Order: sequence, then C-alpha cells, then structure tokens
Amino acid sequence: MALTTLKEMAGTRRAKFGTLAIELTSPGIGHILKAAGAQFLFLDMEHSGFGFDTLKQMLRYTEAAQLPTLVRPPSRNYHHIARALDMGAEGIMLPMVGSGEEAARIVAHAKYPPHGHRGVALGVAHDRYAPGAPVTKMRAANRRVAVFPLIETRQGVENAEAIAATEGVDGIWIGHFDLSTALGHPGQFDHPVVLEAEQRVARACVKNKKSFACIVPNVEAGVAAYHKGYDMICYSGDVWLLRETLRQGIDDLKAALADRRKG
Repeated sequence: MALTTLKEMAGTRRAKFGTLAIELTSPGIGHILKAAGAQFLFLDMEHSGFGFDTLKQMLRYTEAAQLPTLVRPPSRNYHHIARALDMGAEGIMLPMVGSGEEAARIVAHAKYPPHGHRGVALGVAHDRYAPGAPVTKMRAANRRVAVFPLIETRQGVENAEAIAATEGVDGIWIGHFDLSTALGHPGQFDHPVVLEAEQRVARACVKNKKSFACIVPNVEAGVAAYHKGYDMICYSGDVWLLRETLRQGIDDLKAALADRRKG
C-alpha cells in the first residue's frame, strides 16, 4: 500500500525516500520530484533563506503533486511553528532539540487543544480553505501533523530516550554536521564517538517505535544509513543534485569530444 502522508511514513520501518529543497522554488518542483520517485520533500527554512511567503507558495506546489512536505522552520519558537503549520506544512522538523521537555513543548506548539495550545485558524491554507465544524477540523489537524525533533547536540544524544518517548513525536532526525561538530569531530561521520551517538539515538527510536531519519549525499551513504537503522532517507538536495549532474554531463562531453579529436 502506498504511503501518502508523513504520519503513515513514520508509522512503518519500510524505507522511504525523499529529497531536500534549499534553493529552487519552481512552480513545477512538486511534480518534478514526484515524477522522479520522491515520496516526501524536506523543505529547509533554517539555512535556505526561504521566507514564509516562499513557504506558502512552495506548499501549494507540493500539494498539487500530492507530495508530503516536512518543513524545518527557522527556530523552535511558537510563532515559527504555528505559522508554518497554518500555511499547510504536513510535518515540522525542529533544530537543536535537547530534552524531552523541549520536545513536549514543540508538540504543544504544533497541536490544538486539548493536546496543545496552537492558536486556532480555520478555513485557511492548512485545511485547504474549506468550511467545516471547528472541533472536527482541529481533531483532523492534530491527527495529520507529524513532529520530528532534530538531534544535533551532545545534550540531545544524552536525552534521546526521553525525546523519542515524548507523546506526539513521530520520529527523530539526526543532523550529522552539527552533531559531529558538537561531539568534537566536525564532518567525521565515521568517528567512533559519532557512530556511538548515532546508534544511541537509533536504539531510542526502535524502543519507542519512532521513525529514524537523515539526509545522505549519495546512494552508497543511503544504503549504509538504512543498514544502521534509518528508515526515512533524504537523498541529497536541489543544489547538489543539479550541480553534480551538470558537472558530470559537461565533463563527459569534454572527454568524448577530446577522444574524437585524438581519433
């Protein structure tokens, strides 16, 4: 059965594949990614410079393609979380989560009462501008929204069990660059200290039946990630896919033409 929502994806250990948007905002982006086989999009506001106007447009593009979109807001602040959700984000990923208490606060920001304190806005982007009974809509939104804390600090690793056990958390994402840096080994993803931290988080996810997610730069890294316990795998991103594919094509053209001249 096809997995059509982030909640459904987080609820199974089957491998799911997506990609990152950090630069390109074409109206066709959702359909392009869906045609390529992506099952979800990770849309990054923290490092991209995307504003909320851009987010609102991008979410309409991905909705048109029925491509579930996980948004990383600029911060864990309530107004960033609530605004992203009001604009239609199906899921949110929050940076630098360090404790179960922080995870619970994020869930409360993302959920309507009685499960949280998200401010109520209905008949807007997140519910497709449709009319309906407020209580029914609020319950549906609470069921729909997926929450992924991002562990990328020593404190987050130490509290991985509590974060994964938090009610309302659907999965945990590892931020490899920040985590390796926080552990004193920047970019050394195969360092024993980094690997042990990664596996500690993986065990917490398995124990609490939560999804485990990361971004990978290539196929080899993606296969390795799956064997380490990751089930949501974000394959590279728009900048690097475009750059590397174009570079490879141009290099191949140059080599082919050089061989022809020699002949």
